[in-house]
Amino acid sequence: MNGHIGLIHSILPATVDLNVKIPESHPSARNLGSERVGSGTIIDPDGYILTVHYVTIGASSITVTLSDGAQYPAKIAAQDQETGLSLVKIAARDLPCLKLAAADSVALGEAVVMIASAGQNSRRVSGGHVSSMASYDGEWEYMIEKTIRTTAFNPGFGGGTLANFRGELIGVVSLNLYEVGKFSLAIPVDYYLTYERELKQYGQVQSRPRRPWLGLYSQALAGHVVIGGVVPNGPAAKFGLRQGDIILSVEKQEIRSRQALYQEMWKKRPGERISFRILRDDQSFDLEVVGGDRADRYRT
Repeated sequence: MNGHIGLIHSILPATVDLNVKIPESHPSARNLGSERVGSGTIIDPDGYILTVHYVTIGASSITVTLSDGAQYPAKIAAQDQETGLSLVKIAARDLPCLKLAAADSVALGEAVVMIASAGQNSRRVSGGHVSSMASYDGEWEYMIEKTIRTTAFNPGFGGGTLANFRGELIGVVSLNLYEVGKFSLAIPVDYYLTYERELKQYGQVQSRPRRPWLGLYSQALAGHVVIGGVVPNGPAAKFGLRQGDIILSVEKQEIRSRQALYQEMWKKRPGERISFRILRDDQSFDLEVVGGDRADRYRT
């Protein structure tokens, strides 16, 4: 990275640290904790900051620290749990910011730089190349069709800056999967560009069909999908799904992967019944679950 010190110094002023407090009673506190730290990128001189939703969801207070040490209280301007992005706003003007890269401008093998907070006005940097833009599905009812996977190791807290060598923001760093798959995963800014107007105007995406949320964690195992756990008092738990259940089909469509599970579930809407065929203790049976709304569940 020594040959690109100028590039790094041009990006650093637009990076921020987030210190977030969440009420112990909020549903997200059980898994994510009631005190969180994260990274973010200023994308607008009037104080809009892009980060990941798991850092800010349920926040009762957010403190943003700029690279020069200046601190501001912040509020959530928008939350999109389906893509995993969060938009935070501070009351400041004429801030240094990063330009967003054009949609579909990232190329395989492209050199990238990653900058993340390591605490307040401390930043860490790593570099690498784009290794894949494949889809990603997570066990917590999460899937996006396009990601940016890089050989760069995430050097700090989640929500960090992934930039190209033109100094443009191309992604928001979400997951460090270096020990598992030797890559870090970022959410492309394409998703923000697609929904920017709605996020700023409504605080959420309104044009996209709402997805049912069941409150289950699923794992792929030997060509099947197994329920690894259920959220207490979530729809899955209330309607009888249990840890260890094997999902054979959804709406009579055979399920062999987590992607297939989500695709079939999401053909329904919150409040609608979803039919499952389950294998439990060597017996198969049918079970219906009424999907909930994740946004309602995790609303502050």
